[in-house]
Amino acid sequence: MSFVKIETTTGPKVASLLLDIGAIKLNYKNPFTWSSGWKSPVYCDNRLALSYPEIRNFVKDALAQIVKNNFPQVEYIAGVATAGIPQGALVADDLALPFVYVRPKPKDHGMGNLIEGKIDAGKKVVLIEDLISTGGSSLKAAVAMQEAGFQVVGMAAIFTYGFETAKENFEKSKIPLVCLSDFNFLLEEAVRKKFIDESELAHVKKWRIDPGNWK
Repeated sequence: MSFVKIETTTGPKVASLLLDIGAIKLNYKNPFTWSSGWKSPVYCDNRLALSYPEIRNFVKDALAQIVKNNFPQVEYIAGVATAGIPQGALVADDLALPFVYVRPKPKDHGMGNLIEGKIDAGKKVVLIEDLISTGGSSLKAAVAMQEAGFQVVGMAAIFTYGFETAKENFEKSKIPLVCLSDFNFLLEEAVRKKFIDESELAHVKKWRIDPGNWK
């Protein structure tokens, strides 16, 4: 059983829309630097989609459909801070479900909350993310929800790079992940729309094989 699934019905369109608005940028000659220190020919900022009502609504509807199709037992929606918070709130509103969000670390004042919203132990929750790289921060949020007493039944995200590390992490956690699009759909759309050519495509493909040592 695979714990990571990509929606083929939305994969091409989501990748195309994100490229069109500049939410995903490609530049292998002048690569971007991630917070991890990795050099990357790809930079993804799905928060830009929030500024485009038609795209925002399409993403919201598609994520809500993922939840309904794959996790019909859901009782709560949780957003993963920070970019998963607005998307999660939109999905929760669409599904008329309670919403909470998970901080990366407990608040350093007030109540010191790690989870904001009503904690309802025993309830089945789906986490909403905007982007999956290694899956580390997303699964850390899932563990926080489990430790608070929630039953994490799955996670839905807009985009994943499709790293093997992420697949292994989700399989180890036994938490299913369903994404609207991924790196493969991105490359297909990027070539089709002439964001990159075939020679550039080869360089970008090499990056995903070993991103930590890519040059």
